Amino acid sequence: MAGLHEQNTGGYHAENFRRRTRYTFVFALLIAAFFLITILNINTGNVHIPVPRILKIIFQKAGSQDEVNIIWRIRLPRILMSAMLGGALALSGFLLQTFFENPIAGPFVLGISSGAKMVVAIIMIFFLQSFGRVSSWALIIAAFFGSLMATGFILIVSRSIPNMAALLVAGIMIGYICSAVTDFLVTFAQDSDIVNLHGWSQGSFSGMNWSNVTVAAAIVGISFILTFLMSKPIGAFQLGEAYAQSMGVDVKRFRIFLILLSSILSATVTAFAGPISFVGIAVPFLMKRSMGTAKPLVIIPATFMGGAVFCMVCDLIARMALAPTELKISTVTSIFGAPIVIFMLLKRNKNKMQGGGVG
Repeated sequence: MAGLHEQNTGGYHAENFRRRTRYTFVFALLIAAFFLITILNINTGNVHIPVPRILKIIFQKAGSQDEVNIIWRIRLPRILMSAMLGGALALSGFLLQTFFENPIAGPFVLGISSGAKMVVAIIMIFFLQSFGRVSSWALIIAAFFGSLMATGFILIVSRSIPNMAALLVAGIMIGYICSAVTDFLVTFAQDSDIVNLHGWSQGSFSGMNWSNVTVAAAIVGISFILTFLMSKPIGAFQLGEAYAQSMGVDVKRFRIFLILLSSILSATVTAFAGPISFVGIAVPFLMKRSMGTAKPLVIIPATFMGGAVFCMVCDLIARMALAPTELKISTVTSIFGAPIVIFMLLKRNKNKMQGGGVG
């Protein structure tokens, strides 16, 4: 008996060591990819700046004034925003998937991003025409209201439609309606003061500044910390509502908190960069596959880092693929994200069929 116990203990420790090694390896890859893509993003563009000069400019702010301005005023704010907003969007998708207990749920697919986009477009047009400017906070609040409005409709529909596939179709229809309203507004918003509305409505990280970075960092940072602190109740909820209740989780409040956090994250992304597709579905799936687990303590930071790297890569491609013409970020994220989602659906269907066959 003692030998069997020692064998089981040894097997447990070996399995635990393998898991930790896998987590460490994936996180190390994400960190290395983050720094590599950061250097590539700063290095590439209409003005090529060698890596040694980049490091000197970043850490010492020493170099020609033109290069210092290019890096500190244009490229660094854009890179940091693409990283933060990409992580926020991926994390928003993870929270929605937890809420709806379905890996296909995401802010873009459910029409939440489109709802935010519609309200932000209305606010941008009204404020710019009436006051000549609109603050970052006004855009975020507008996007948050639009996200909640779309989410509220989804929740109402979910009570009448228990079928998740039908619910997703309803979400897609909400997205189309909101996008149609936005396109209608953009069509009649040809004034020179709101020309940026056209580019923003299709998704872009261009034109970011340090003021945007500060506001986004505050909101995304606080939201990430709150999400991470919820790791334990999220893990319990993943095992079912009954189990979560038995562990002392107030499920009703918990679900409200999930929706609010997800809406804040997706609203921040939409307010600054416009709607960005497929990141919220593809990245959480990739991270769960890479880590070999769905534990929130591991997946929450991995999803955020994965979303950051994914959007930084897509932004680099958007800038350089057809330079000097810049692609919209959603075009690139769709090219890479849609095949991942298709693969996920096929694999999920295959697992269901195998499960049915065994049963």
